Amino acid sequence: MALENIKLDIDYVRSQFPAFKDPLSKDWSFFENAGGSYVPKNVIDKLTEFMTATKVQPYAEYPMSKIAGENMDKATELFTKMINAKNNEILIGGSTSINLYVLSNALKKFINKGDEIIVTNQDHEANISPWRRLKESGAKIIEWKFNLDTHELEISQLEKLITSKTKILAVTHCSNIVGSINNLKEICKLAHKKNIIVIGDGVSYAPHGFPNVKELDVDFYTFSLYKTYGPHLALLYGKEEILKDLPNQNHEFLNGNYPYTINPGGPNHEELVSLIGIYEYFENLYYHHYKKNNLTMVEKISKINQLISDHEEMVSNPILEYIFKREDLFLIGKNKIKNKNRAPTISFTSKKISSKKISEILVKNKIATRNDNFYAWRCLESLGIDLEDGVVRLSMTHYNSMEETKKLIKVLEKI
Repeated sequence: MALENIKLDIDYVRSQFPAFKDPLSKDWSFFENAGGSYVPKNVIDKLTEFMTATKVQPYAEYPMSKIAGENMDKATELFTKMINAKNNEILIGGSTSINLYVLSNALKKFINKGDEIIVTNQDHEANISPWRRLKESGAKIIEWKFNLDTHELEISQLEKLITSKTKILAVTHCSNIVGSINNLKEICKLAHKKNIIVIGDGVSYAPHGFPNVKELDVDFYTFSLYKTYGPHLALLYGKEEILKDLPNQNHEFLNGNYPYTINPGGPNHEELVSLIGIYEYFENLYYHHYKKNNLTMVEKISKINQLISDHEEMVSNPILEYIFKREDLFLIGKNKIKNKNRAPTISFTSKKISSKKISEILVKNKIATRNDNFYAWRCLESLGIDLEDGVVRLSMTHYNSMEETKKLIKVLEKI
């Protein structure tokens, strides 16, 4: 149950997203959120304001430039409040793939010949390839494989893989195929006993509830902002005590100015400023439901996360139950969401027809989805799924409605 028995006001939520009124998209049921979400009006307004009045070189003394710089700094500062980080612990980059690549390059300094790096076969490739490349620096790559019966990563198996030579563990907080939410807090607790650096991929987790990085005690954490209702950017968090020891990969004069030392390029200014709109949207969402403003943003996010979780459970479980009961369909991952044990990211295949054909039928009925391997080809390969045809993925978020759930099931019944 949601805190204080308050339920998410779905009509209010949808009213904040112009896509639900736009002639091109208003008649579609959008089930492709794991690929990129819609954006609220707040984000669009911030982007428009910047491009209209302050699209100049920032940080000068004239007003347009001064305001541009102030808003760029403000965007980063507000996001630290949302995930419980310090101002010098996050950077914004072009994508999660880029952020993890530059991070892996920086962490090379900690790797000696024979050191071990643990990766999984459940992750998106963005959190696998950068670490596997460190084999060129002498690292030994160890794969943490998920259970083929449950599709889960088991901590008991991880315990067997950790040795005195393990230096880095890269793991997904939530699989973009399986949908399971891994217990990242417990994983970090186990890894830190051996002084292992943990990199958490939160791309498939954050759209369903922003993380509290201090509570997780994760060393690095990243997620895509274009999947959390913003522009095509990504956030990377890192603990200050590790960031300050990383080598400078940026301009020489920036030595010591972490986290900017990690990334040789930054985000475009207008998209960075539009992130203020994400913060405003969640502030408004909180106030709409609770009518008070006496909490920190981390506390507000915690309450909003619960509202979102309850709603997503309600609209997703009928789909999971329906797919699981059909003998001709193969559901990947848990068949029910309970206490946020999985995300509303639902992947399946059919024993009768291709994933591509199912996707085509859904699209014909104005249900936006697709078939693919979704850059998680190691996961699909382990499950024996054709990589080209892939899975059908139905990914929901808190603005999906029960009416859309019923529409989807009705179409699936005809396939």
